[in-house]
Amino acid sequence: MKEGPFFLGVDGGGTGCRARIEDAAGRVLGQGLAGPAATRLGIEKTWDAIMAASADAMSEAGLGQEVLGQVRVGVALAGLSRKGVLEALSNHPHEFAGIVFVNDGMGACLGAHSGEDGAIVIAGTGSVGIGLVDRQELRVGGYGFPISDEGSGAYLGLNAVRAALRAHDGREDKTALLAEVMKKFSHDPMEVVRWMDQATATDYAVFAPTVLRHAEQGDPAARQIVQAAAGEIDTLVRALLAQGAPRVSLLGGLASPLEPWLAHDVRRRLKPADGDAVSGTILLAQRSAGE
Repeated sequence: MKEGPFFLGVDGGGTGCRARIEDAAGRVLGQGLAGPAATRLGIEKTWDAIMAASADAMSEAGLGQEVLGQVRVGVALAGLSRKGVLEALSNHPHEFAGIVFVNDGMGACLGAHSGEDGAIVIAGTGSVGIGLVDRQELRVGGYGFPISDEGSGAYLGLNAVRAALRAHDGREDKTALLAEVMKKFSHDPMEVVRWMDQATATDYAVFAPTVLRHAEQGDPAARQIVQAAAGEIDTLVRALLAQGAPRVSLLGGLASPLEPWLAHDVRRRLKPADGDAVSGTILLAQRSAGE
């Protein structure tokens, strides 16, 4: 029988929940997957997803229920700041040696810098800057689309649709990108309005790959939109550096496509992430053992 202590890290989001368990020497023993764990789904569904991913990882590691008392758990969750969520999860009965929670962005930040001071900018469907300096958490942006999330996939899509309507009206030059966007709506502005009434950030972000493709092909409207998005990411990085972050990592689905468009001074200050959000939650679990 394997001897503890064991450290289990869980990263729960709106599309799925990942878990990984390691021994005290840092060896990966097992990994697990489960369904969505975003707190908007409700406390019980979130808890069930955490437990399912954890059980999957422990099963792969060959660990049974009898060792739960030797397992310390760190969990990063989307939506942890929702009122009452942290208290409810922290008070949920379990058989682990201990469990600690953090929001998903901070989990990613801890993993990116191996628990040391640093910051991340996440550029995906949304965008946000998160950091940790002298035990103080930093946050820049990320207040939700459309009022925030600048430089994100949703931002690219919004500006593409906006420019397409302007071109349709003759208020700016038509380009291949803007024609392709309007074709999605049968070249009918009222179809755009109908779609807009129900569209989410994810719906707008669907246009992001199209914008990036046209930008790479030299489309002037696409290039202008991508350059503006990159400028917003530049601003997030510089704000975190100005607040004392010694290093910044760029994460998310748009990290690689947008990085070549960033300002030279920003690109020089970026560093690759050491690890992922699960790495960050395992660090949390390890720290909890020493507290």
